[in-house]
Amino acid sequence: MPKSKVQKQEILRSLEKKIGAAKSIVFAGFNALEVKDNELLRDKLRQEQGEYYVAKKTLLGLAFKNQGVDGLDTKGLDGKIAAVFSYGDEVAAAKVLDTFRKDKGDKLYFLGGILEGKLLSKEEIEAVAKLPSKTELYARLVGSINAPVSGFVNALAGNLRNFVQVLKAIEEKK
Repeated sequence: MPKSKVQKQEILRSLEKKIGAAKSIVFAGFNALEVKDNELLRDKLRQEQGEYYVAKKTLLGLAFKNQGVDGLDTKGLDGKIAAVFSYGDEVAAAKVLDTFRKDKGDKLYFLGGILEGKLLSKEEIEAVAKLPSKTELYARLVGSINAPVSGFVNALAGNLRNFVQVLKAIEEKK
């Protein structure tokens, strides 16, 4: 059953809110995605502060145009389109989709995306999906900052161990 003009306007307002709140948006094409797979993907995205949203290409295009995203041709994208909004970590949605599509094969695929207001191609989104998350980067940073201190502590501890061993050897000789 076709949607009324009022329903379409409500969907458009909802999409505009989502676009305004999202830190990144990934466009995914989907083929014969089963209901249980669809729900599983939505749950995984919710856990990562993301949202999977399917709407008509014309409504998506109009919502992006109203939000000031120029150059996006939703009608030129192949097949059915889902917009995956990431509200937390910028790369989280792309990582979840990448993991999911490896499991499901050709049922889900990247079409492009938007990061920091810049349109990204399919290849660029695939590269973003391979980036480490913010928490992984924080862990690496803390590890890098902590490495010199750990090395210094280990060096001091090594000297103390050697000193104790020398004292023990002297004690055994006497």
